Amino acid sequence: MLDRLDTTLRVRGGVRLEGSTSTHGAKNAALPIMAAALLAKGPVTLHRVPRITDVSVMWSLLESLGARLRYEGENTVTIDSSNVASFRAPYALVRKLAASFDVVGPLLGRFGRAEVALPGGCVLGTRATDLHEQAFIALGCDVRNQHGYLIAESKHARLHGADIEFRMPSVGATKNAMLAAVTANGTTTLRNVAMEPEVIDLANFLTAMGAKIAGLGTDTIVIDGVAELHGVEYEIIPDRIVTGTLLFCGVVTRGDVTIRRCVPAHVRSVLEKLTECGIEVTTGTDWIRVNAGAITGGTEILTAPYPGFPTDLQPQAVAFLCTAPGTSVVEESIFNARFSYVNELARMGADVRVSMESNTAVVKGVAQLSGAPVEAPDIRAGAALVVAGLAAHGETEIIGLEYIDRGYERLEEMLSDLGGQVQRSVGVTQLVEASGLFETTAYPRVSPASG
Repeated sequence: MLDRLDTTLRVRGGVRLEGSTSTHGAKNAALPIMAAALLAKGPVTLHRVPRITDVSVMWSLLESLGARLRYEGENTVTIDSSNVASFRAPYALVRKLAASFDVVGPLLGRFGRAEVALPGGCVLGTRATDLHEQAFIALGCDVRNQHGYLIAESKHARLHGADIEFRMPSVGATKNAMLAAVTANGTTTLRNVAMEPEVIDLANFLTAMGAKIAGLGTDTIVIDGVAELHGVEYEIIPDRIVTGTLLFCGVVTRGDVTIRRCVPAHVRSVLEKLTECGIEVTTGTDWIRVNAGAITGGTEILTAPYPGFPTDLQPQAVAFLCTAPGTSVVEESIFNARFSYVNELARMGADVRVSMESNTAVVKGVAQLSGAPVEAPDIRAGAALVVAGLAAHGETEIIGLEYIDRGYERLEEMLSDLGGQVQRSVGVTQLVEASGLFETTAYPRVSPASG
């Protein structure tokens, strides 16, 4: 007989959220910026680094390469890469995190060689590396895939500048090309680049270290390579996906909530859709207030690269629209397997029909969702189940909290700030061997509610 500990999130629905809470630093900015610290000649100190699982994985990956990291406070991290001597990122770590692939560019810039396992992370669909490889080849590398690793090696002592046009605006390829090019010899022009705020934050960080980058916020970036970069102190931007998630948590309960320490411009596409649903939206320099006392109907959403509607907020939007009057249509254009969570929403009484051919969901609002045991298949799907659970009648038990913890720092505490009834619990799943199989019985052990 074996025992296994399973951490879950319990959400008591039907409580109108009110008040204010604050976001934390952006996961998708912190991870590549941590990787970029490999290029620094001197320590790098980063503020507003979220304490989430994905940051822990990147931390371990950098340590495996020889970097020294330490916390200087709750969310301040110092990275010293002076002793980094390895250019091989092991599969055991890279498989846990797609953003681990961000170390290819800095390793090429530092050593002229990188051996990095092909990326893992959430299973959302195809994650090709061909655009990354295109950039590395243009910058003067030989590139090959061997035994599950991408191996890139400069043909010369130093990478050289190039003119690179991506066939589509890829966030990952834009970051890696930029990271490799900032210390290359000559000028690199990147065309049709991703314009996400996290890409711009990475470029601003590199600029603070001494890089020369122009064209930020446009689809063309021009980089004049420099010989070396220096250490710096830098603050990570607020997490727009956390901001959007908290907004959906508020409006799904027909609440009146204010999100602070955020950048309203980064979620403009979300605010536009909330307004279309009849929700009152007001903004300030670093705050957003939504009052969802009256929702007039649903909306249509097409995910798209920034400044379009973010794919990482699509599941949360669908969860909200399950409670909105009328019919909504949501088309996913980024990942081809992002609707895997819909069956879990159906367990809660949602009416969502997905067309695999068009990668589109038709969402019909229902009068009431019902609490149910559900399982999070990935980070943002897990957040969507939290959104649905807040609106549902009764209690929703979300298995797979480890996914939510990859992208959200103490989500239950942020929701508690708004009056939400959300708590972690640890269940002991007892595995009983019988005829070569295992039967499971769960015995919940509930921890005190946060907040």
